[in-house]
Amino acid sequence: MDSALIPEGVKRCALWKFLLGLFLVGLVLAWGVYAMLLCWIKGLNQTNMNDYYGFALWIWADLAVIALGGGAFFSGLLKYVFGKDDLKNIINYAVLIGFICYSSALLILAIDVGQPLRSWFIFWHANVHSMLTEVAFCLSCYFAVLTIEYIPLILENRQVDKVPFFHNLSHNMHSAMAVFAATGAFLSFFHQGSLGGVSGVLFGRPFSYREHILIWPYTFFLFTWSAAAYGPSFTLFITWLTEKITRKKLVKDNTIFLLAKISGWMILTYITAKSADTLYWMFKTAPAQGLNWEFFYSNNALYGKWILFTEIVLCGWLPALLLVFKPTRENAFLRVLATLLGIIGVSLNRWVMVLQTMAVPVLTFDMWALYMPSWQEVATTILPVAYGVILIMISYRYLPIFPQEKELNPINATAEEAAA
Repeated sequence: MDSALIPEGVKRCALWKFLLGLFLVGLVLAWGVYAMLLCWIKGLNQTNMNDYYGFALWIWADLAVIALGGGAFFSGLLKYVFGKDDLKNIINYAVLIGFICYSSALLILAIDVGQPLRSWFIFWHANVHSMLTEVAFCLSCYFAVLTIEYIPLILENRQVDKVPFFHNLSHNMHSAMAVFAATGAFLSFFHQGSLGGVSGVLFGRPFSYREHILIWPYTFFLFTWSAAAYGPSFTLFITWLTEKITRKKLVKDNTIFLLAKISGWMILTYITAKSADTLYWMFKTAPAQGLNWEFFYSNNALYGKWILFTEIVLCGWLPALLLVFKPTRENAFLRVLATLLGIIGVSLNRWVMVLQTMAVPVLTFDMWALYMPSWQEVATTILPVAYGVILIMISYRYLPIFPQEKELNPINATAEEAAA
């Protein structure tokens, strides 16, 4: 029965190995679910959040996965709107990764709210003066778009596709995918930007506060830009990791090189803007409030100047240059290194904008408020990772995620022949 569900012309591991893998990852998932239930049943006293840290590890994880899931909306925009047809061979995986990231973000928010049964309040009793209301609306709508984009993959399962209704539905949904891709890009622009805007308008938090373009702080645009830049790098890294685990070539190099080049130029333009924003903040915004920028990187080891260097130079300029130049982009090791550094860079940016913003003292008699998450927070942050691994395992086994897999890995060919 299992073999009848596997896409035709491809090979998968034995069912017992697959089930064993699901069981091991499922144990991690169960640990996270247990911690989640503790937070829901006993309340947010299970966390180490306090008056300083109303936003903490969960919100960092939420912002990070939303940024990394940006590969879905940007790849979809490039493929369906700008006509980058080579990306058709990786767009399915980008959509799957985006679906995982955005559903994980909604799950994290459901835990963070503390009373998920009242989550509908944000829609029915919307605070129209809050950017987070706009984030909630756009996030939910874009998750619906990703679900619509993921459904055709499910309908293309070998057995499901035999049903005429599902076959025709899948075909018709594919023909309308450009509309959903454009809608997703529109929704993503606003919710990515508003997540950054929340930090940028905090004039009582001089570390994150930024000057404005009309009503939007610079961070509004930087957050959207960084998601479009680093999201494709995350897609490339997960694709490489999947190839290593399955020991198969799943996507041709020309597609990998194209997406890496696009990601490299996007990172380069973003990090140029980010560097300019940081310098302006250092020498204009912070001094205007009577503060020296070095104050925000002093008196503790966790938020020293090293974190600024790591985010902008090591995980910004370096991966940008590695992906922009063809010799380094087409070197497998350097390309993977660049994508990994990019993932760390955008995650570190979200960490800084959430946690360092809260840690910096804002009153003369205040101290640095450093924070250590509880094990429940750590477990529920790992929970979406386990969920994502399980969904990738199931999707890879039973759905035609990679259109080129059959061509690149003939069942009867040796590994050497397939590589040739």
